[in-house]
Amino acid sequence: MPDRTMAGKTVLVTGATSGIGRVMASELAALGARVGIVGRDPARTEAVRDAIRAAGTNQAVESFLCDFSSQKSIRALAREVDARFDRLHVLVNNAGAVNGSRRVTEDGLELTFAVNHLGYFLLTELLLPRLKASAPARIVSTASAAHFGQRIDFDDLQGEKGYRAFRAYGRSKLANILFTRELARRIAGTGVTANCFHPGVVRSGFARNDKGLIALGAKLGGLFMISPEKGADTGVWLATAPELEGVSGKYFAKRREARGSPAARDEATAKRLWDASEQLVSPSA
Repeated sequence: MPDRTMAGKTVLVTGATSGIGRVMASELAALGARVGIVGRDPARTEAVRDAIRAAGTNQAVESFLCDFSSQKSIRALAREVDARFDRLHVLVNNAGAVNGSRRVTEDGLELTFAVNHLGYFLLTELLLPRLKASAPARIVSTASAAHFGQRIDFDDLQGEKGYRAFRAYGRSKLANILFTRELARRIAGTGVTANCFHPGVVRSGFARNDKGLIALGAKLGGLFMISPEKGADTGVWLATAPELEGVSGKYFAKRREARGSPAARDEATAKRLWDASEQLVSPSA
């Protein structure tokens, strides 16, 4: 356990019922933070909350429910967080999915893009006033090296032209990095920083709800994957390390700043994606 304290800090972790999200929530609670864990399934989310409480002396672990495929649900989560947390020092955007076939959300959006990118975008936008009021504060988002070789196709953001699961996933992870870059630019000087990281190829419950080749690949690949504990390490470090105070807009891997692909460093694309995302999460959209 790193020799850092989070006593007096409040943290929200999405996608916290399995994998690196659960580990990050557990480790941040062990460091003394008040932790809100966000999950989709009520029973499972409460069970994880209770397990984290039982694992240590910190009982300040609370559960929240959200379906990140629904903008209505995300807005409800933000309202509940604002009502229950008067301060928010760290937001961990980690909820994500990969889908073997193209599916559309209740908002009419392709599911992978909606959950993996717009979920981060909308929740962060809604909680930003609370983060600014609690500054210094940090936003940590889970990205992936799967972004390499991908580009944002603004003519097909919803994957209607020949959907491919891993291309959709890779593009959503590219969007996470571009979002982090543009967010950092927009919030510079507020006392809030934004960074993202590649956790590695983690052995977790990811893709457990899919069928066919994706599920088979996840099972076979598990033989070569790292543990959720190792995958969560950089995320916990980004959320807590004193030496990162003021560092913003960066992409990390293994506790080191990583370069990312040329597409991930394109400022014009980052700005254009932000504008497109604003339109897609607008209540009138």
